[in-house]
This record gives sequence, structure tokens and C-alpha cells, in this order.
Amino acid sequence: MLDVSILSALAGGLIVFFSPCVLPIVPFYLSYMAGASMAEISAEGDLPPGLRVRAFAASVMFSLGIITVFVLLGAAAFGFSQAFRSHMTEFRLFAAGVVLIMGLHFLGVLRIGVLNRVFQTQAGSTQRMSVLGAYVVGLAFAAGWTPCVGGVLTAVIFAASTEATAMRGLLLLLVFGFAMTAPFMAAALFIGPFLRFAAGFRRYLPLVEKAMGGLLIVFAVLIATDSVNIIAQWMLETFDVFQSI
Repeated sequence: MLDVSILSALAGGLIVFFSPCVLPIVPFYLSYMAGASMAEISAEGDLPPGLRVRAFAASVMFSLGIITVFVLLGAAAFGFSQAFRSHMTEFRLFAAGVVLIMGLHFLGVLRIGVLNRVFQTQAGSTQRMSVLGAYVVGLAFAAGWTPCVGGVLTAVIFAASTEATAMRGLLLLLVFGFAMTAPFMAAALFIGPFLRFAAGFRRYLPLVEKAMGGLLIVFAVLIATDSVNIIAQWMLETFDVFQSI
């Protein structure tokens, strides 16, 4: 049976990765993870010995650091929602307001500088990063990156906070985090093809940004009107194909 929350978290993670906030800086982080210069990480695919393995191993730990932050945020939100169940209406409206502001930002109606902030690091370092070091950088990256992806993340966290159990809520954040970081790990394995893809995809980034803004506004309305479950039920009843997913 269709689980709209899981599918939404999966789609949200993928959208965030391919957003203008993230995709353009991925090559620099691959360079940093691998301990190689941008000149060594070329779109031609000629990589120094061991670089691909080193980049992939570091990207896995880097991704785990990001997922850890998101899961902790989800756990905190679930605990907060359970402690203040009598104020769920206010909590829901607050979350809807945050998501709406993010959506307007991505549509260009509002421009909020802090939402474009990203965690900066020195790409191209020739020092090899340890496994623990990559994990710590992932933690810092997620903490610094959160304002940029805050709209989608807020929507997923709110959905997680209203799940029946903590495990269901944490599952949503795990799915979101994995969907967002899996392309990064794939990029580390296929650096050359990824760089060629990223160069060609740049022209579509403004369109992705507008689409993200529109989706966030839709989610803001659904959250504010407490209609997410109603929409899911309507989809199940209207489209038979969703019954088998």
C-alpha cells in the first residue's frame, strides 16, 4: 500500500540534492573528501590511483554524519510534539509558516540571505581525510547547510513528529537523509560522469528552484489545513495503481 510520507521524504531528499543550493558545490566536496585538487578530479575520468576508493569511503562517512544530524532533529521534534500534544494546532501552523516562507524564498517572492548559507570548507586539500574526520565534517556540513534546505527538512520533520511512533518518525528522516546523500556517494564512485552531468544540468537549476518553491507552498497549505492524510487517502481511492506500491 502507498505510504505517502515515505515517498514524500524520498522525493524531498532527491530534490534537495539536485537543487541550486547543493549540486554546484558537490564537486568541491568530492575534492575535499578525496584529498585531491580540482585539477585531479577531472570530467575526463582520469583519476589518480586510489582516489575513487578514498573518495567513496569518505563520502559514506560524510553522509552518515549528515544523516545523524537529521535523525537527531527528527527525534527532538517528535519528543517536543509528544510533550505538547495539546498545542499541536499551534505547532502545525508554525511549521506551515516556516515552509511557506521557504517556498516564497525559492520562488523569488522573498529573498532571505541566511537561507543561501552553506557550510564552507577548503576544497582541494592534499591531506587525506580520516574516516572519523569525514564523519565530523558531515555533522558540521549538515548543521551549516540546514538553513538552505530548511523548507523541505521542516516539512519532513513535521511529518515525522506527527507519526504514531518514534521509530516511524525516525524512518522518515532516515529515508530523507539517504535519498539526499546517496547521489553524493554515487558521484564519488563515478566522478567523471557526474561532473559531466552536473555541468549540463546547471541550465535547469533555476527551474528546479522554482519547482521546489511551488512544492513547498503546496506542502505549507497541506500542513496548515491538516490535509496531508486526506490527500493520501484520496490518492489511494482514486488511483488503483497506488494500492500496489
